[in-house]
Amino acid sequence: MRSERAGKWRLLKRGVPLTWRILAINIFVIVLLVGGFLYLDSYRTRLVSERQDRLNHEIQLLDAAIAAAPVDSRNGIIIRFAEVSGARVRLYRPDGVRDIDSFALAPPTFTLRDPAAQGWNRHIARAMDRFLDWAVGAPVPGPYQEPARDTAQSWPEIAAAQSRPGSVANAYRFAPDRTPVITSAMVSVRDGHSIMMLTNARDIIKTVRAERFQLGLILAAVTILSVLLSLFLGRTIVAPIQRLAEAAIRVRLGRDREVTVPRLPDRRDEIGALARALSDMTQALRARIDAGEDFAADVAHEIKNPLASLRSALEGLETIKDPALCKRLLSIAQDDVLRLDRLITDISEASRVDAELSRTRYERIDLGALIEPILAARKARAKAEDPRIAFARPRVGTAVVMGEPGRLARVIENLLDNARSFSPAAGVITIAATHAGEEVIIRVEDEGPGVPVGQRDLIFRRFHTDRPEEESFGKHSGLGLAIARTIIEAHDGSITALDREDRSTGACFEIRLPAASGALP
Repeated sequence: MRSERAGKWRLLKRGVPLTWRILAINIFVIVLLVGGFLYLDSYRTRLVSERQDRLNHEIQLLDAAIAAAPVDSRNGIIIRFAEVSGARVRLYRPDGVRDIDSFALAPPTFTLRDPAAQGWNRHIARAMDRFLDWAVGAPVPGPYQEPARDTAQSWPEIAAAQSRPGSVANAYRFAPDRTPVITSAMVSVRDGHSIMMLTNARDIIKTVRAERFQLGLILAAVTILSVLLSLFLGRTIVAPIQRLAEAAIRVRLGRDREVTVPRLPDRRDEIGALARALSDMTQALRARIDAGEDFAADVAHEIKNPLASLRSALEGLETIKDPALCKRLLSIAQDDVLRLDRLITDISEASRVDAELSRTRYERIDLGALIEPILAARKARAKAEDPRIAFARPRVGTAVVMGEPGRLARVIENLLDNARSFSPAAGVITIAATHAGEEVIIRVEDEGPGVPVGQRDLIFRRFHTDRPEEESFGKHSGLGLAIARTIIEAHDGSITALDREDRSTGACFEIRLPAASGALP
């Protein structure tokens, strides 16, 4: 059972688990979507930062140009500068009153659009902008509004620049149509005038939306690919499961005696493990069913013989008047009844041993301590003609296994009964338990005729009997060694019939069981 659990984990560890595959496909699209949002936000931030840097450089150039030019040429310089930069230039006197506005001197270089007058596609674009800001948690700048009275004090960026003459202060706002409005302001150290340049960076929002469209195309293609991969993965899961389900239904209906459950040897994942487990389970069930049918047939055959003998004896008692013959028939009937009782007891034991062992919780067993009481009980009821039993007791803590004490004791009893049947009078039965490597080996040897090589596997089959000639018929059911093998195999061990190691006449039954962890070598 420990080997079965180890084999199961080895089987499931092969290949890439299906859970990881499905999770990877689903996460792939989500990662791309999140990555796309983050990329767009960082791209827009970078564009705004670059535009602010450019506007800061331009306002410093404008301040130098105004300072170097005659006063009567200021208007021309500002108009020309506004045309080239595409910005709106305002100049305020030291008292805060507006002195020059490029929009008042020349046609505006830009206009702020009214979103109410735009088409539905622009409303969708702005909704997508809002969703992008919400998805990445980007700070939303305040709205841009022209002050009712345009003075230097109406602009926070000018107030920030006045605290540091000669330096540039920036502001970033949204126009009504959500296009960026970028402002740079500075106070001239030469004459105390305040200069403010303001631009509607509509090209930024256009660029971001164009990138978003390209990213949307990529995401659409990746989504389609993900759907196709998911369908492919689903097909690789559903198709083999359907095959397994159909085979399982045929097995359940029992209409096809030789149903073959596909093993899917090429699959190294959970589906392959399931297929091979179902195939092994089906074969094991089929073997159990066959064994059950054979067992039922053998039981019927074995019970039929003593019943026929009993019936003949009872029928003879009705017609025979000879007292001596009647007594003999009664003796035969009694033997048949005892034989039936013994046979039914052994059949019951053999039929339930598997089920009981599957529910049993194993414990640590010192085989030396297990065998000693068995031998003491046999010695107490031994007869003079019974063979002597020699036990080479192992050191305490060496021959330790995990198992069910009652069942392992039954194995020892069966082997000792078998050795006693074949041993000559005054013979010696030897039993020993030793620790060898990772196993504990138990040997039961007798001085009987031994087991022929051709019979060494047959003797473990149910109802197989090959008894000594001097033994009366029916004393044994032929189930003792079969029960012993079933119990040992349930303990992950093995039992075999061998020649004696000293080459003497007799049989040797060897049991190998896994040693318990922590057992002394």
